[in-house]
Amino acid sequence: MNPTPDADQVASSAARLGRVLSAEEARLLTVYLALLVKWNSRMNLVGPATWPEILEILIQDSWHLADLLQTLAPQPGQTLDLGAGAGLPGIPLRVFWQSGEYYLVEPRQKRAIFMEQSVAHMKLPRTKVICGRMETLPAARRQADLIVSRAFMPWKKLLAEVRGYLAPQGRVLVMSNETSDESVEGYALEQVLDYTVAGKKRFFRLFVLGREGI
Repeated sequence: MNPTPDADQVASSAARLGRVLSAEEARLLTVYLALLVKWNSRMNLVGPATWPEILEILIQDSWHLADLLQTLAPQPGQTLDLGAGAGLPGIPLRVFWQSGEYYLVEPRQKRAIFMEQSVAHMKLPRTKVICGRMETLPAARRQADLIVSRAFMPWKKLLAEVRGYLAPQGRVLVMSNETSDESVEGYALEQVLDYTVAGKKRFFRLFVLGREGI
């Protein structure tokens, strides 16, 4: 397997995982994968080392998440991706779902620079990187319609901490390897979606602020 892919290889690998990519989706994912493999060899951005592993173990989350977000009404006008790291799930997510403004928030400078390079090379619309901590976000970024988190902090703590960053009836999307019907006071659990990666179940849980049980 080549250390960096071409678009046909990415499309074929995605098809084996059950996802049919358009030519543009395959091209954009190829750009991201090539950059991630290159940078990962120098600074250990993610655990998987090869692009097929990254596609299967990490990027699958993004297309499943895109399918879920496409169903939301209304669509989010502003999304915060907290602790965005190497841009997963956010950067490949924007290949499949491009509604509203999407902000990748990451305090570590080198990771933020990698994401800026990726967003620029891919020319992702309405997708911006903020290098800083959640607590330093300006007031304009504290009215999010959706907050996405991948292992940023334990989910109950996350829901408690982000209340002041959400618009009324804003949503929080929690990604995890286990599920629960628990919620946190002030939120309702709107939706749970499970999917399988490498033979193991993963879960999205979508919480809504300030809405009664659904």
